[in-house]
Amino acid sequence: MKPMVAAVVGPTAVGKTKLGVQIARKFNGEVISGDSMQIYRTMDIGTAKVTREEMQGIPHHMIDIKDPEESFSAAEFQRKVQSLIHEIQKRGKLPVLVGGTGLYIQATLFDFEFTEEKKDEAVMKRLEEEAAVQGPVHMYEKLQSLDPDQAAKIHPNNSRRVLRALEIYETTGKKMSEQEAAKAWDSPFTPLLIGLEMDRERLYERINNRVDQMVEEGLVEEVRRLYQAGLKDAQSMKAIGYKELIPFLEGKMELQEAVDLLKRNSRRYAKRQYTYFKNKLDVHWYEVTPEKYEDKFQTIFADLAGMIDKSGES
Repeated sequence: MKPMVAAVVGPTAVGKTKLGVQIARKFNGEVISGDSMQIYRTMDIGTAKVTREEMQGIPHHMIDIKDPEESFSAAEFQRKVQSLIHEIQKRGKLPVLVGGTGLYIQATLFDFEFTEEKKDEAVMKRLEEEAAVQGPVHMYEKLQSLDPDQAAKIHPNNSRRVLRALEIYETTGKKMSEQEAAKAWDSPFTPLLIGLEMDRERLYERINNRVDQMVEEGLVEEVRRLYQAGLKDAQSMKAIGYKELIPFLEGKMELQEAVDLLKRNSRRYAKRQYTYFKNKLDVHWYEVTPEKYEDKFQTIFADLAGMIDKSGES
C-alpha cells in the first residue's frame, strides 16, 4: 500500500503550523515543513519559523538545513521530502507535510519528473544573452505569450525558471505547463489534503498584524545582518519579508513605506496561494476563525480519521 501523507495547506498566517502539530500529536506523526524559506538557517523572523515551544515536542523536518547563501530548488525539496516520508512511515509514524509553497507540495505528492528534459546548453546560453540585452521583463512577457499557464506560476523576477521554461519550449516544442499537467496526478503516496481558509478581511488583518509583530521582534536587524554579510543577491533574499526591506537599508525608502510594501506583498502572496491550491490540488477545505480554532480542529480530526480508515481499507 502507498504510504499515507497528511498535508496541511493554505495561505500564510491562516494557522497551518498549529494544526500540523495537533495532527501529529493526535495521529502519532512527525511534521515536515513544506515551506521553501524555513529551510534557511538564521532566517527565523521573516519566515515565521516554528519555534521550539510551538513544536510541542513533535519532530520537525526540513527546517534549518541550508545556509542563506545556498540555492535550493523544488526538485531538491522533492527528493529530500519523498525520502523523509518513507523514513517516517518505516518508524510507524504518519508524515504530516505542512506549508504554503504550492509547487513544492504538489511536486512532492504527485511526483513531478523535473529532470526528464535535459537542458540544451546552447539554447540556454542564447536565452541568457537575450535576457542580458532585453531584460527580465521582456523574457517574462515572451513566456506569457508562449506558455501563459506556466508564466502564471512563476514570479517575473525568477529569471532562472523563466529561461528554463522558454528553453524547454524551444527544444521540445512542448509547453512546460502541459508536461507538468501530464505528470501531476501520478502519486507514489496516498495524500490526505487538509486546507485552511479564512474570511479574506480577517486573514489580511492577521497578515498585517503578523508583519508588525515581526518588526517588533527584530526583522529589520535580521535582514540587515544578512545584507551586511553580502547576501543581497542570494536566492534566499528574494523572499517576501526580506527583499522589501533592502531599499530601506540602502536609504532609498522610509521604514514605514517598506513595512507597508511587505504587508501588501504578503496579502498578494496569500491570494496567489489560495489560487494555486484551489486550482491544482484536490483539497478538503475548512474555514477557520481565530476564536474557534479548536472546535474546527475537532471536526478536522474526525474527518481525517475517516480518511485514514477509508484509505487503509482500499
